[in-house]
Amino acid sequence: MSGRPEALFKLFAGLESLEGVGPKTAQHLQTMGISAPRDLLFTLPHAVIDRQRRESVQDVAPPTTVTVAITVGEHRPARTKGGAYRINVSDAKTAFQLVFFHARGGYWSKVLPEGSRRVVSGKLEIFEGLAQMVHPDFIVPEDEADTIPEVEPVYPLTAGLTQKLMFKATRHAISLMPDVDEWIDPAQKSAAGWPDFRHALQSVHAPQAASALVATAPARARLAYDELMAHQLTLALARARERRAKGRASAGDGRLQARVLAALPYAATSAQTRAIEEINTDMASTTRMNRLLQGDVGAGKTLVAFMALLRAVEAGGQAVLMAPTEILARQHLDALQPLAQQAGVVLEILTGRDKGKERAGKRAALAAGDIQILVGTHAVFQKEVVFADLRLAVVDEQHRFGVRQRLELGKKGAAADVLVMTATPIPRSLSLAQYGDMDVSVLDEKPPGRKPIKTALIGIDRMEEVVARLQAVIAEGRQCYWVCPLVEESEAVDLTAAQERFKHLRAALGEEVVGLVHGQMPPIDKDAAMARFQSGQTKVLVATTVIEVGVNVPNATIMVVERAEIFGLAQLHQLRGRVGRGEAASTCLLMYRPPLSDSGRRRLEVLRETEDGFAIAQTDLEMRGAGDVIGTAQSGLPRFRVADLERQAGLMATAQSDARKLLSEDPTLQTRRGGAARMLLWLMRQEEAIRLISVG
Repeated sequence: MSGRPEALFKLFAGLESLEGVGPKTAQHLQTMGISAPRDLLFTLPHAVIDRQRRESVQDVAPPTTVTVAITVGEHRPARTKGGAYRINVSDAKTAFQLVFFHARGGYWSKVLPEGSRRVVSGKLEIFEGLAQMVHPDFIVPEDEADTIPEVEPVYPLTAGLTQKLMFKATRHAISLMPDVDEWIDPAQKSAAGWPDFRHALQSVHAPQAASALVATAPARARLAYDELMAHQLTLALARARERRAKGRASAGDGRLQARVLAALPYAATSAQTRAIEEINTDMASTTRMNRLLQGDVGAGKTLVAFMALLRAVEAGGQAVLMAPTEILARQHLDALQPLAQQAGVVLEILTGRDKGKERAGKRAALAAGDIQILVGTHAVFQKEVVFADLRLAVVDEQHRFGVRQRLELGKKGAAADVLVMTATPIPRSLSLAQYGDMDVSVLDEKPPGRKPIKTALIGIDRMEEVVARLQAVIAEGRQCYWVCPLVEESEAVDLTAAQERFKHLRAALGEEVVGLVHGQMPPIDKDAAMARFQSGQTKVLVATTVIEVGVNVPNATIMVVERAEIFGLAQLHQLRGRVGRGEAASTCLLMYRPPLSDSGRRRLEVLRETEDGFAIAQTDLEMRGAGDVIGTAQSGLPRFRVADLERQAGLMATAQSDARKLLSEDPTLQTRRGGAARMLLWLMRQEEAIRLISVG
């Protein structure tokens, strides 16, 4: 497929092709992320001004925008340079003033001669007891009153732009939109009561009332759906291409899986069993598996992942488990080693720390197929690491792994299956936006025996009580985490805070008892400090948030989070999940600095009330918005101009099934609706998707 269709050329031309837009205005528009006329189509008004004509300003409660016919009275020029030039005017019932600053010469006596009739529209205010309108937005002769829009849209602006300019430029941009075929499924469109695309554009830019501005208004909902549909088509194309990439059937006989399950002290939950079956089915098929395993803290993802790794071995191949850091890779090794022994399979680790002979030995064993399961960090990506027969890659993802890296890993093995694990419960709308190309298994039950964690809120002024509590817990042989906040932008300041707390706790609890980890430490020191805590040498670990991901110390029963009010909900939930991993009852103390803001209190109370990560994530989404929940910088989340992921989760799900259905019926988008869908992809700047069709 060649480049952009000619019908869209004008929409993607330079901004200066628009009426009234010169180089300077174009620069201002670019600061708003508007780089072509097309972007104005999706820059929607966020308010309306009612300019319907009234008889008089008498019954208006200022400040309000009013449109009224007036008779012009006496002019009172400014007494000082740059002072106020005032004109007395009267409407059908009362008198008020028009006020202008920086009036030049006789300009206003020409525009508003005494005794003339005009229609003015602007904001009526009270100043020193007098009603006045400063610089009306419109001043027209009575016979031109219909040039004032009855309802005027209000656009987002930045310095250097005016409403008039935005109004004019968006109108021009809309006129450049060619007629297009419909890309939405006809049944979906009529059930939702949505207008055609062009009609939707015209109506969102000419709202007749505030009710037209809500996300559920038909024209807005339609445009939101168009954005979501383009995004889901892109993901569905990536998925279809993955599926066309020949997979390999890895059918196991289940003997290794059964051996491990039988040796466990507890039965797998029904959610785990379901996920294991879904993965077994995927691996046995000839299309490549591309599955997301989503589970809350402590839902038992590791067991499910290990079953998948064993499946690859049962099928006569190898498997790899990738972790984002050295600490986590070693922890996976410790957790899986006993299970591997149970199954009688060879499990090894490869990280950046393996050097020289040892590294060469591991590489040779991998290439020969003697290592069956490898645990590693991104060191596994290196060119010289070669597998005899890689069947499966499991990625322990902490949002550091985008679609591209997933594809990269697949290249290591001829058509290796991919399973991505995430411990971050993501609301469904976001997981569809971020992982829409994948199939999803959700672990939504906790394994038996996990005790609930008690969560308490406590003011920072009660610090000494907390320290005393720690003394008692340590005396019972238990361990504690103490998390210091990353408050400042500068890590140096945070570091001082953590070091101060470290000194304070050592003085209170004893030199040998307290350890410290923070982001600035060399990795080797960090690992050593973590190892001392894991082995129980140190009883209290003071840490910046480096410990939130995956660390496993069953003997730790208290988690103190200092300045909890400045952490994100998801992050607090992850931190709390570091305790409650053993037999003993655990507590999470959220220390805050009073007074708490309303939203700060609401966030901490949600944590106190529930341990359900999905409920917490949903609250987080409602309170902070999509970009923040996933961390916009590395989120891989698309930036939607119209669609609102928080409030339009249902539309996202519909768009996903519609996009997948369209592609299953018309994989190369050749039908009439398929051609319309291509037009949609061009219009929504989804060039990558278009490349996927063309190479497909």
